[in-house]
Amino acid sequence: MNLTDVHRGIKKYKTARRVGRGPGSGHGKTAGRGHKGQGSRAGWSRLATFQGGAMPLVRRVPKRGFNNRWAKTIVVLNVSDLQDSYESGQEVTLESLCEKHLTQGRFDEVKVLGNGDLSIKLTVHAHRFSKSAQEKIEKAGGKVVVVPGKTPVETKKKLAASRQAAKS
Repeated sequence: MNLTDVHRGIKKYKTARRVGRGPGSGHGKTAGRGHKGQGSRAGWSRLATFQGGAMPLVRRVPKRGFNNRWAKTIVVLNVSDLQDSYESGQEVTLESLCEKHLTQGRFDEVKVLGNGDLSIKLTVHAHRFSKSAQEKIEKAGGKVVVVPGKTPVETKKKLAASRQAAKS
């Protein structure tokens, strides 16, 4: 059978089920809802977790620990990663890190750690640096540039200051 031979019975959209249009339609009288009961009433819907009155799995499984949804996502980079990906005299920015696939996905801050050796001169832009990373970059003749990032405390202080200014 070839697809070119098929011409009847193919529809782009499924036709809607016409309910409550008499006994001849097969969906008349109760419109496929059955007799009485919760599901037969208008406006009835059930939760996605409903399991026929049994205790749902969502409630049976124990919940443990804590997940801070407001915590910042910090990407960790080592000095050895910079050594392998950059040449001497280059500038390491947040954009160039993304281009070289050293950072992936969404993140709030970048922190450079001192694991490995660095023998090339680099100007590194990041939000945070460990002491050992800062020492290694500067020892190699490079420069450390701290990118300003707004911490929640700074944001709260600015809000409080603006409210004070608005009051007076």
